Amino acid sequence: MMFTAGNWKDYEVISCASGEKYERWGDVMLRRPDPQVIWPIDGFDSICDPHAVYNRSSSGGGSWTKLKSMPASWKIGYDSLDKHLTFIIEPTSFKHTGLFPEQAANWDFAGKLISDAKKAGKKDLKVLNLFAYTGGATIAASAHGADEVVHVDASKGMVSRAKENVAASGLSDNYIRFITEDCQKFVEREIRRGRRYDGIIMDPPAYGRGPSGELWKLEDSIYEFVSRAGLLLSDDPLFFIISSYATEISGEAIAQVARLALPKGRIEAGELCLPVSRHGIYLPCGFTTRWSK
Repeated sequence: MMFTAGNWKDYEVISCASGEKYERWGDVMLRRPDPQVIWPIDGFDSICDPHAVYNRSSSGGGSWTKLKSMPASWKIGYDSLDKHLTFIIEPTSFKHTGLFPEQAANWDFAGKLISDAKKAGKKDLKVLNLFAYTGGATIAASAHGADEVVHVDASKGMVSRAKENVAASGLSDNYIRFITEDCQKFVEREIRRGRRYDGIIMDPPAYGRGPSGELWKLEDSIYEFVSRAGLLLSDDPLFFIISSYATEISGEAIAQVARLALPKGRIEAGELCLPVSRHGIYLPCGFTTRWSK
């Protein structure tokens, strides 16, 4: 199954070939590596006319080479159903730009469930966003009517950018709690507090460090973490979304985790994808599993 983020106007994958993609972020064109692009495209170099190119270093990491004048950061918008969201884009030394546009498919999915529940009279609707990065899902959930969104990420820099994105989207007056903390530690504390959420979103890393410095490996930790986070679901929950960019684990494996670790419900699993406008194909960007009632 494919979950396609095909409603973007300010973002576009124009072309991709031989481990690289050529993208439009508003008015800025970027060329950067992508390991999922395992096919050639004739004339790819002639298609590309980027403002900047990301070059990997043989010693690890990499850097951007600017070829044209461009801002250090800029804003793009996304219409999630009838809600306009705004994000700050800034190329980083890690190749990223501060946004994963394929996640728009999940923003719309969660947003519709939240909006429908509010129209049906659901009150005090709470959403928890774990490993929340720069807040795409946080902003979508709040814009669609969540009464409270809790945004948790261990990076102070990412939380700061999330706050800026919230302000840019005109949502500063909405009830959004920003927590800079290890997500596992936060979940355990919420369990002890007896807190409950109607929707939970998580995008755990393939590798990381736990609250006591222990190594996090997704395949070793995901079942227990989903099980523990599942205890935070309310008595009448709407959704539980798990995304994974770990290429060593299939989307179906994560789906089985959801079937075993979460209450009975509807489970969909598949690839998050972006359309490639020049060639009529789709770029796979990671797996997602969606649990709903």
